[in-house]
Amino acid sequence: MTPADLLSEGELTVRGRIREASNAALYCTVAHDGQEAACVYKPVAGERPLWDFPDGTLAAREVAAYLVSEATGWGLVPPTVLRDGPYGEGMVQLWIEAVPDAELLALVEEDEPGPGWKAIGLAEVGEGRTALLVHADDARLRRLAVLDAVINNADRKGGHLLPAAGGRLYGIDHGVTFNVENKLRTLLWGWAGEALTEEAVTVLGGLQEQLTEGAVLAERLAGLITPAELDATRARVDALLTAKAHPEPGGEWPAIPWPPV
Repeated sequence: MTPADLLSEGELTVRGRIREASNAALYCTVAHDGQEAACVYKPVAGERPLWDFPDGTLAAREVAAYLVSEATGWGLVPPTVLRDGPYGEGMVQLWIEAVPDAELLALVEEDEPGPGWKAIGLAEVGEGRTALLVHADDARLRRLAVLDAVINNADRKGGHLLPAAGGRLYGIDHGVTFNVENKLRTLLWGWAGEALTEEAVTVLGGLQEQLTEGAVLAERLAGLITPAELDATRARVDALLTAKAHPEPGGEWPAIPWPPV
């Protein structure tokens, strides 16, 4: 049984609440036929209304982000499903144990990032002082930056990056994605304006095909986001392939989420 099947078919038991989350997020276990795994359950009923996203749609957007991630072959989003649970329909996602002390973000006193780092921008650190916020020049983060550009992620914070065992990296919390308007807000601006890798161009080309009308991915996304949002996703992929470069901040929306972590 795949992790996604286990999440879909297993018995969901609530074990506690994740209090740091802005929307209701419950730590659970899911069990079926002798298999068990930890997971996160975010019921639609616990979603906080947002002015720029329709009510009750965040769970479906999280599943849509997982499907697009799987279509890239990069596996950057943990297995995620939409299902019924103890508090109604919601998103259920495999729990990822983060590896401690993985250096992906840092504050440095220098004006320029050192070798192996990319600059994000200046951050206030108290008493009128500023420091340069940087992220690792890491191929896994670069892939995630491409995925975020495709799904129009409005909230890529440092706390949403989970380094895992075996060198894996996952991104979580994709409820505010797929908006028709450009809302890309992320800490991963270090490659802004730089040419996409050949790998990314190849992956985007495959994604373009999978998003064509009638394709399996397009059909599955059509059940999770609106037709206009699906068209906007296609347009973002087309734009990335035309430019063959990482996007730059547009200026009409704050480029960096706050707080950044």
